[in-house]
Parts: sequence; C-alpha cells; structure tokens
Amino acid sequence: MSVDTIVEVKAIGKTYEGGVEALREVTLGFPPGKLCTLLGPSGCGKTTLLKIIGGLIPPTTGEVWVKGRKVDGPGPERAFVFQDFALLPWASVLRNVAFGLELRGIPREQRDAVARKQIAEVGLAGFESSYPHQLSGGMRQRVGLARALAVDADIILMDEPFSSVDEQTRRKFQEDLLDLLRHHRKTVIFVTHSIEEAAYLSDQIVLLSPRPGTVSRIVQLDIERAYRSPDEIRRDKTYLDTVDEIWQILKQYVT
Repeated sequence: MSVDTIVEVKAIGKTYEGGVEALREVTLGFPPGKLCTLLGPSGCGKTTLLKIIGGLIPPTTGEVWVKGRKVDGPGPERAFVFQDFALLPWASVLRNVAFGLELRGIPREQRDAVARKQIAEVGLAGFESSYPHQLSGGMRQRVGLARALAVDADIILMDEPFSSVDEQTRRKFQEDLLDLLRHHRKTVIFVTHSIEEAAYLSDQIVLLSPRPGTVSRIVQLDIERAYRSPDEIRRDKTYLDTVDEIWQILKQYVT
C-alpha cells in the first residue's frame, strides 16, 4: 500500500445478476485523514463502490485493500453510516450508539461511557433514553454518526447521510461534520448527489461516469476551512470554481 493512501481500489468491476454492469475497472486511492466524495449521476455505482469498500458486497473483479490488507468482508477499521439510518427500533439511543462496542464484547460500563461521549459530541445529550421513533430524521442520522464514531474506526463510509433532511438541517450537519473531522482526524468516503455539498466538504472529489461507472475525473480541492464561517467558504473562489467545473462535466450526462 502506498504511504499516501489508506484505501486502495484496484480495477474494481461489479456485475449484478441479470447482467447489469454497475462498475468497470475502477482504480482509486484514498488518502488518510481526508474527506473524499464519490459524485456522479444516478445509477453510476457510487453506493455499490462504497459497499464494496465496506466489505458488504463482493466485487466481480478487482480488489480493495485497506491499511495494507485485502478486504474480504466488513472489518473493525471501517464504519458505515447508512442513508436510511439503520437503527435498531427496539433500542434506545444509548444502546444504538453502543451497539458496535457491545458486539465486540466491551463491558457495559465502558461502552456506555464511550456512547454518552459521542452522543454529546453530535448534539444529542439528553436523548440517551429516547427511541428512534421519537426522533426526527435529522436526529436519527446523528445517532448513526455517533455510532460510527463510537467504534473508533479509522475509516467512515457515508452513503448520502443528509439526503432525507431539509436544507437548513443539511447545512448544519455539514458544518458539524467538518468540526467532528477536524477533531477526530478520520478518513471519510462520502456519497452524495449534490455538487455544492461535495465542494463544501471535500478534500478530493471522484467523478464517476454513467453506468457502468468508471472514473471520469478526480478533482483535488485546497479550500482553507479552518476559522472561516460557512458563508465565507461558500464565497471562496476555489469553491465556486469547483462547483462550476464539476457541473460542466456532469451536465453532459443529463438527458
């Protein structure tokens, strides 16, 4: 594995039953401690690639390597934040956040302490005893993020985590995510349909072509985000130029 990458995707292809080819010859490297976004038209294989990296589904061809080891299934160094929250409906917020630690056999007192800390970090202190049906969609997504942080995985895989919330909540989540990443220094691979969201959050954007998804372009961003307000970032010339550059590429795929 290159010292500059923590995740390596090597010539990945994925064909589903029925002959639908989702991905073809995708080769990528993801640097440690950065947020990298997979962006492209609907059906281009973004979520499929994310699940292959997470070890949730196997590739048809190619390999994924994480921290120098070949991926053959889920692993403790990777945590997934799903689009549909994937919370346990019968479990409290505290139990949901601590669930990954429970599966690892961590003693209850220790895992509950970790869970309470992460619940507070995502702004849900006081909701430890609540159940998913008592929470808004935005709050449930915060529980999912807290659960991923609780297991202290090096790599967090996020599949359109803000797609089900309104624009105001989405923007607040984006700000909170950047703050959390500055604190935790995790590697994040993030799927979105939003060009603006990708440009606001990312250090690197991978553009995928329509199905079968291939790497169309990799855009590196160098936006100074520390100590700047969200509005200042969105007025940054690099941000604005990136949004325009990506739209010029993606609009050719719009029919």
